[in-house]
Amino acid sequence: GILTENTFPLQKIAMPSGSKKDKKEKKDEAEKENVKEEDIETYKKRKIADLENLGRSGGVYVPPFKLARMQKEIEDKTSAEYQRQTWEALRKSINGLVNKVNVGNIKNIVEELFQENLVRGRGLLVRALIRAQMASPGFTHVFAALLAVINSKLPEVGDLLIRRVILQFRRAYKRNDKIVTTAAIKFMAHLVNQKIVSELLALHVATLLLERVTEDSIEVCVSFLQEVGQAMEELSKAGCQAIFERFRTILHEGEIDKRVQYVIEGLFETRRKKFSDHPMVMDELDLVEDEEQITHEVDLLDDTIKGEETLNIFKAIAPENYAADEAKWKLISSEILGLEQDDGSDSSEDSDEEADAAADRRAQEKILDFTEQDLVNLRRQIYLVIMSSVHYEECVHKILKLNIAEGQEKEVCTMLIDCCAMEKMFNRFFVLQAERLCRLNPVYQDNFTESFGVQFNTVHRLETNKLRNIGKFFAHLLYTDAIPWSIWAQVKITEETTTSSSRIFIKVIFQELSEQWGVKKLVDRLREDELKPFFVGLFPKDHPKNVRFAINYFTAIGLGVLTEDLRTFLEQANAQAAADAQRAAEERAVEEESSSSSSSDSSDSSDSDSDSDDSDDSDSSDSSDSSDSS
Repeated sequence: GILTENTFPLQKIAMPSGSKKDKKEKKDEAEKENVKEEDIETYKKRKIADLENLGRSGGVYVPPFKLARMQKEIEDKTSAEYQRQTWEALRKSINGLVNKVNVGNIKNIVEELFQENLVRGRGLLVRALIRAQMASPGFTHVFAALLAVINSKLPEVGDLLIRRVILQFRRAYKRNDKIVTTAAIKFMAHLVNQKIVSELLALHVATLLLERVTEDSIEVCVSFLQEVGQAMEELSKAGCQAIFERFRTILHEGEIDKRVQYVIEGLFETRRKKFSDHPMVMDELDLVEDEEQITHEVDLLDDTIKGEETLNIFKAIAPENYAADEAKWKLISSEILGLEQDDGSDSSEDSDEEADAAADRRAQEKILDFTEQDLVNLRRQIYLVIMSSVHYEECVHKILKLNIAEGQEKEVCTMLIDCCAMEKMFNRFFVLQAERLCRLNPVYQDNFTESFGVQFNTVHRLETNKLRNIGKFFAHLLYTDAIPWSIWAQVKITEETTTSSSRIFIKVIFQELSEQWGVKKLVDRLREDELKPFFVGLFPKDHPKNVRFAINYFTAIGLGVLTEDLRTFLEQANAQAAADAQRAAEERAVEEESSSSSSSDSSDSSDSDSDSDDSDDSDSSDSSDSSDSS
């Protein structure tokens, strides 16, 4: 519609008679009049109290120099205003020291922290540590080392932090907050590494994360075990073994995503390297002796755990109690710092020698490229050489002319296997190169032997086509004797030690060998006395169940002739078992017969004794009769 002049009446939006500016001016004039009425000192105390009552969120900024001047002007050093000011100074000091701690200055930071009242401000210290760790998870090991030193002198601080971290983990776990959960368990892992908390907490956390298997829970648990794995291997080897067995079960079930399977494989690789990339405690952060460390035992699911959040809030106490607490802390602080200073004086005597040794180490240091750019360039170069060659001998010649450093021959082997696996059909071009390299340089033979073990252990990750190509690749190397047959020593055909993928892998190899050699030559090779120790796992004789499984497996793939020795062994074992059972039955029968005969003999002897007694009685009666007749 059309707007009229009555649509928005101006009378309703007119300014009131008295504006905000006028009100402010009147208020200032009234305040000045009040100042004139009261003396300057009373006004100053009232303003300080008003500023303090505003708190942190009051919106009033007081410069540090002005705050220090106000603090000096307060005559009563135990009043509530003074206590609040010292509390704010304590909070700022603790936050500043925690935020600037690192590996190089941790000893100095510890000394400065012990000069602050950590009994009164333990809530502030714990909150500062948790916030700093959440903001910078990469410095978790530094914060844990700082807490380890404080915990050795003030155990209540360590106990409070552990309880708060556990509560933080619980909240994040219930909310499915992966970022906070990862940071919390990393803190717990380093607390276990520093022996601030018992390793039982780590076992409980890992068990909880693997109770309901999801991709996120597995990833979080893997990152947790990477941090705490070395400590778990040392403190609780049986528990660590159980956790890794659970991971192996999850991996064999194959119900998780491929990416998560690779994450678990990486964890097993880290364990195989004895967690060398994730040390338990760095030498620079091993600051507390074992006999001085205090280890807390806290249950992860304890419902009585309290975070004591009230310790973060200022509370004024009675003046006499405040003065007594301050005096008590000064005694504790002087005692702790005296010990720390003694340790520092002892260590300062060798500072020059340590500096010289550090200078020598720096002079001998070698720059390492951890980006692995050189390795990536080498792989690209190897791939281009392989794919640009027309004949395999030409390719081998080019590979040998490359500047391959010692220990990098494994990259050539891996590249040849990967190129062969990527083909739609098996191509002998790649395996002929591998055969030629093995004959020219024994180092390549060792690397291909090692690659067989790697491929066999990770064969469950391959597609069927790649699995078949790699199987034919190693079958060619075997029937040309390019690699030794001792590679079969790491294979054991049982229902428990093999998967469907590994059984298909072995089937492809043996079928390819029988096609190239014929069954007769293959049987002769398997029966050679020198090689028999390597085939113990292929044809197990340790248990009848495993013997039957091997016989059924080779029969199912059309190579039952290879199991003639196993069949003979099984028949002999069955016959021996039957003979043993018959012998045992005969022995039991003989024992029963001997026991029955002994019982019959005893009964016969008792009968004869009774007959002899009867005859003696009859003789005596006859003699008595004859005497009577006479």
